[in-house]
This record gives sequence, C-alpha cells and structure tokens, in this order.
Amino acid sequence: MSVRELVVLGTASQVPTRHRNHNGYLLRWDGEGILFDPGEGTQRQMLRAGVAAHDLNRICVTHFHGDHSLGLAGVIQRINLDKVPHEVTAHYPRSGQRFFNRLRYATAYRETVEMVEAPVASDGVIAETGGYTLEARKLSHPVESYGYRLIEPDGRRMLPDRLAAHGIKGPDVGRIQREGVLDGVFLHDVSETRRGQRFAFVMDTRLCDGVHALAEGCDMLVIESTFLDEDVELAIEHGHLTAAQAARVARDAGVRHLVLTHFSQRYSEPDEFERQARAAGFEGELTVAHDLLRVPVPKRR
Repeated sequence: MSVRELVVLGTASQVPTRHRNHNGYLLRWDGEGILFDPGEGTQRQMLRAGVAAHDLNRICVTHFHGDHSLGLAGVIQRINLDKVPHEVTAHYPRSGQRFFNRLRYATAYRETVEMVEAPVASDGVIAETGGYTLEARKLSHPVESYGYRLIEPDGRRMLPDRLAAHGIKGPDVGRIQREGVLDGVFLHDVSETRRGQRFAFVMDTRLCDGVHALAEGCDMLVIESTFLDEDVELAIEHGHLTAAQAARVARDAGVRHLVLTHFSQRYSEPDEFERQARAAGFEGELTVAHDLLRVPVPKRR
C-alpha cells in the first residue's frame, strides 16, 4: 500500500529549544523518501521517528545556513554506515558547493553508497521519475536559497456509469486503460482526468515570485513562518515570512493543507501562529508543526 506523508523531524529556526530540534522533514512518497533540510541532530530525530537511512532516496537542501544543513554530515555518514543498497541523490544550491563538500567529507569514513550530486543553479525541473517531477524555484534570502515542488503526473479516473453504458466490464476495464481504445470506445469516453498531487517545500525567504509559483495549486504546502505579524519588519530584514504572510500565500494559491514550521525561539505559544494564519483568511486544513509529527498528504480530489 502506498504511503504519502510528511514526517516532521525538527521545527526550530536558528536556535533549537528544549522542545524543537533544528529543521528536518521527510516526505514519504509511495516507495521513496525525500529528506529536506537536515539540520543539526537530524540523525537522532530520524531514530526517534522510526526513519531509517534505507528510507532515503533523495536529499534536498534549500540553502546553506546551519539550521538547514549541519545535519548533512551525520546523515551522509549514516547512509554509508548502513550500506544503503540504492543510490541517493543530493540537490542543493550550486553556489554552496564548497559547503556541501565540507559537510560530505567532514570527517573520515568509508564510502559504500553511490551519492549523486545534483546541484541546482536555476529555476526549473531538476529530476523526473515515473512517479513525479521535482522542480526548484529561487527564493529571497540573504544567501542563495531554493524551494522545491513535487508534481505527480495526471492520471485517469474510470467512470462506472460510462463503462456500463458501453458494456465494458471485468478484464476489459484494464484493457482499455492499457491500450486506450476498445472496440471503437476510447479511454476518454469512459474516464476523466484525475489531477496529480502536488507538494511544495518553502523555507527561509521573503515574499517573492518563487514562493507563489511553488505554492500554486498544492495539496500540501510546508512553509516557514518564523515570525508573527508584530515582528514583520524583522521578517523582512532577515529574509523570512510571518504566519499571516504564509497563510495568504496558501489562500491565494488554493492550497488544501498548510503546514507552518520553522519558528523563532522568541515565541513559546504555537496557538498564536494558527490564530494569525486563520485571521489572514486561510480556510483549508492547517497544521502548526511540532517535532515527530506525521502529517498525511491529502487524498486525491
């Protein structure tokens, strides 16, 4: 059975707290695992969350600030220690290649796994598989930063009433799905488009075109909300979003499930993030993330 869920490993911003580890997010997408922004302590959080190195197929780093990348060294070494049997691909801003190199080879260890380095240098598609396309978009932060967007190809939903009207049943249903036509009846005559799911991951950034492009039409948007509205000037100065800004992005983009994360240590009450997001007009499903939370991707429409 396929599983599509977000496993939250850490939700703090620059400084961890007693209850929030540095960043770390695993997207389980059917048989693959994509690890986003492994900050310091991610390897231990994986253990606590029941995530194994074998679960990782891809690592996506938005930018090279420590709270988003210092865990790379431990995660990469764990992948090799456990002799993960498949290659692991790493995406990160090309401008930070020297940082990736330092983290990958921070200490001595034996390399047993093929790690494919796939740095990102511009907007566009960065990977295509049978199950999804992965895109990157540049964000607005003091260092170069990219957000990521996963798009499932559209499929077809079979319509029982139309199948019955054409007398198609049993094994013939599978046949018309495979071949596209059966005795003069075309697949589009007995089915409709089933929109593929969309997931986006947006970390440290001011409002910019990239944020809106990544969020557009997403079933799940994981987005930073470092500050509350009363500190909006700080957010702009340091290249971050407020909860209300993130919520307005999600509202305007038609997001179904909004996940707020990356909270400044200055705030102790998470309820205010939800209140300000709702006040900004977002009416969909809303999660204020906490460490070790599991959030299912919404079912297809």
